[in-house]
Amino acid sequence: MKFLQVDTIEKAREKLLNAGQSLVATEKIALAEAYGRVLSQDVFADENLPLFRRSTVDGYAVVAKDTGAAGEALPTFLKIVGAVEMGQPAQMAIKSGECVEMPTGGMLPEGADAVAMVEFCEVFGADEVAIYKSVGTGGGVVQIGDDMKAGQLLVSKGKELTPQDIGALAVAGVEMVEVFAPLKVAFISTGDELITPHHAPLEIGKIRETNGITLSALAAKHGYHVAHTAVVQDDEDKIKEAVLQAMETCQIVAVSGGSSQGKKDMTADILDELSDGGVFTHGIAIKPGKPTILGFDKGTKTLMVGLPGHPISAMAVFELLFGWLIRKITHQPEPFAIPAALTANVPASEGKLTFYPCKLTLENNQYTATPIYSKSGLIAALTVADGYFLINRDNEGLKSGEAVMVHLF
Repeated sequence: MKFLQVDTIEKAREKLLNAGQSLVATEKIALAEAYGRVLSQDVFADENLPLFRRSTVDGYAVVAKDTGAAGEALPTFLKIVGAVEMGQPAQMAIKSGECVEMPTGGMLPEGADAVAMVEFCEVFGADEVAIYKSVGTGGGVVQIGDDMKAGQLLVSKGKELTPQDIGALAVAGVEMVEVFAPLKVAFISTGDELITPHHAPLEIGKIRETNGITLSALAAKHGYHVAHTAVVQDDEDKIKEAVLQAMETCQIVAVSGGSSQGKKDMTADILDELSDGGVFTHGIAIKPGKPTILGFDKGTKTLMVGLPGHPISAMAVFELLFGWLIRKITHQPEPFAIPAALTANVPASEGKLTFYPCKLTLENNQYTATPIYSKSGLIAALTVADGYFLINRDNEGLKSGEAVMVHLF
């Protein structure tokens, strides 16, 4: 195949998004199963909630102005004309000088505009109560529509549903929600040197394959469904067979390893051959991760990805490209980044976007970011990383004390 010109991260993302838009699908699921899923349409309230004025406290429904002069030394005395039962409509009405016993959540009777808390009330005889503290109009009362109003937007498209979102939707009577269907991903790791992670003892010349399990966890964090993983030797026919098998069930097929220009780096040729649209990116101006390959098969609507074999490089590329892609096609906002001051000078590769893992520390109510350096192919250093920051491709590096925006892992 003909090697394409190295793309900037912006150009690669543009091409990736253009292909990825065709992968979007939605499904309806029960609200009880929707935690963590992303809404594919806005949800509006169908009615006012609450539908009636209700008490927020145990006490007595009153006409607020009757209690204006109430105090410890000179309480206000009101006649008790009834009691509201929880879960039942208030059948009575009151006028000045009267009150009704109220449970928390009970419906206010007509004529009442406040509720005096039981802690400031004392019953005298069979039908009279002394109120020792004044209450203003609306005190102790939830008005009609205070929680939500008919037609109000409750949860927006692109929102990852939280427990409070689910609670609000349940109160609104929503039973089913339409969410984005997770994209199915396959990870195929290539290399004659690879053995399965549980293989023991480790043999000289061999390394345990970790990209499959590492990238699967990263993909799951972003809401992808990992449907297939495989470890394949550096054999063109075997890699083709593994890719074709993955294409039958997955919308994204990622091959890690073999994306550079070494003797056995055949991934680009394989993906170009197997994809109807061909490879559209071979090389991205990022560090680590330059030898990344992107392609698209129009026939099966499958994104083809060649990732670097080194774990940190593969993770950086997946985070910057596919973490970004899933947010874009599901209309999710970009997550918040934390401003922090660097604790050391950091070099960068001019002409490339540079990815730096870092550890955050809170000192005097301000965050500092300590860069984590790791040689290519190593991963253990990342276990202490809280996130990463980026250095633009037109920058040769940053000095200690300069501000960076840290994206959390």
